[in-house]
Amino acid sequence: MNTAGKLSEDLRHGRGEFLVQRRWAALLSLTTISSMMLITLYQLGILKHLPEPSLPKLDTDKVSGSEQAYSMLALPDAVLGLGSYAATLGLVAMGGHERARTHPWMPLALAGKVLVDAIQTGKLTRDSWVKHRAFSIYSLVAAAATLATLPLVAPEAAAAFRSWKRGRPSKPDRYR
Repeated sequence: MNTAGKLSEDLRHGRGEFLVQRRWAALLSLTTISSMMLITLYQLGILKHLPEPSLPKLDTDKVSGSEQAYSMLALPDAVLGLGSYAATLGLVAMGGHERARTHPWMPLALAGKVLVDAIQTGKLTRDSWVKHRAFSIYSLVAAAATLATLPLVAPEAAAAFRSWKRGRPSKPDRYR
């Protein structure tokens, strides 16, 4: 089996350390991507309204249609979110089950990215309340999924840091 075949087998059927957490992190990244996709459809005018539960303080139209949502890089913010969470998903999927030992930068980069995502989503959630006195259910789902990812990636990042700190030489990459 070639190295790409080994990676395919490892990611799809492997039971190695941290793969279960990575699969959950992938699912959460896809959840955030789905939320951003729906908001993008609204922000681009493809959908005129996003349905949401009739609960107090929920107003997706107000939050996702605000000036603030269009203020960065002359783009709707959900488009930026799509790119950001796609990058997170890429870091989740990168490498095999031994990557904390063989390529410690991968889980460390993932943990750093998820931490930045969590800080950003916390700021945007706070801004939503402070500036609009409302929330978007889709943004709240994305925020919850982002925050739930942190404890999933932390153990592998800790193992990668320990491996990096020990300075163990990496095995040759089996997946090239």
